[in-house]
Amino acid sequence: MTTGDDIKTSAAALAAVLSGMRASVAFTGAGISTECGIPDFRSPGGLWTRNRPIDYQSFRASPEMRAEAWRRRFALEPALGGARPGRGHRALAGLLAQGRLQGIITQNIDGLHQASGVPDERLVELHGNSTYATCLDCGARYELGWVRAQFEEGQERAPDCPACAGPVKSAAISFGQPMPAEAMARAGALSGGCDVFLAIGSSLVVWPAAGFPVQAKRAGATLVIVNRESTEFDDLADLVINADIGDVFEAALAR
Repeated sequence: MTTGDDIKTSAAALAAVLSGMRASVAFTGAGISTECGIPDFRSPGGLWTRNRPIDYQSFRASPEMRAEAWRRRFALEPALGGARPGRGHRALAGLLAQGRLQGIITQNIDGLHQASGVPDERLVELHGNSTYATCLDCGARYELGWVRAQFEEGQERAPDCPACAGPVKSAAISFGQPMPAEAMARAGALSGGCDVFLAIGSSLVVWPAAGFPVQAKRAGATLVIVNRESTEFDDLADLVINADIGDVFEAALAR
């Protein structure tokens, strides 16, 4: 395992890995979006310390909790709605366009990979997406503008689906909500068949998502972890870089 905090040293090591990638996978967490103005979720001052999400069962069971969930989601809009892709997002989109990445698995719900040019068919969103909503019963999609208009017109009452009267919820996965089976299957297939697995900006503590770098390593992939802080899997990795994601990817691609 190689570790390094110096940007030049780290960039050179990362550039060597990137140059040899042919069927690699990127796995991204909240750290890739912090330079975009989106605080992470778990650290002091993170989004959950100010807007703790409503769990799935409470959302399902209580109209009051559904209304509170939407109040909290709209409170996050200044942070989430105005964000634009950062250097890390753009770097991965470029690697994908060059054919060096076969896909991106993300824990993020901010939609910034799509905004950077990553097509939906090459992206696996393990925890869903908070930039739109769906009906929990029939699956119909609704844009946030429609939800907010209904919410405000109904005097802060959470809207129901016009098609089936089911509850309308942000498409992000809540605590207690089943993980999306299709996304998990796609992520497993990508992880088990890659030559390099890049874990970027993730603390690797949220399961089952944290199992994918382990799966990739066990299948013979080179495991690279790029994160500001250490993770529980650093000893398993072939290369660990504790540095700013945008800085190190920008320098590595410049080489």
